[in-house]
Amino acid sequence: NEFKDINDPKKFACYSGVAPFTDESGRVVKKARVSHMANKKVKTLLHLAAIVAIQHNSDLKRFYERKVEQQKKNKMSVINAVRNKLILRIFACVNQNRPYEKNYQTSIA
Repeated sequence: NEFKDINDPKKFACYSGVAPFTDESGRVVKKARVSHMANKKVKTLLHLAAIVAIQHNSDLKRFYERKVEQQKKNKMSVINAVRNKLILRIFACVNQNRPYEKNYQTSIA
């Protein structure tokens, strides 16, 4: 039911705890964190999907390895980026009413 109520991938990323927010108060800016109101079940499912995608999808595996090499540390933030990519792909398929195509190429008119 939650998926039908949200029609924007950014809103869904926020709902599922993938979109980080900066914690600011006056002059103090703290580390970015996700909302405590996030749906933890959806976040867990996206996390598991991201792990499987990194293992079995060559594009996402290359993306993950490149980002880990660039950041040199925090692998969880890279997994979070993979989660966000999965959300964008899911919404693209749902909005276009088409199944996922691994070798999809956009047509330039």
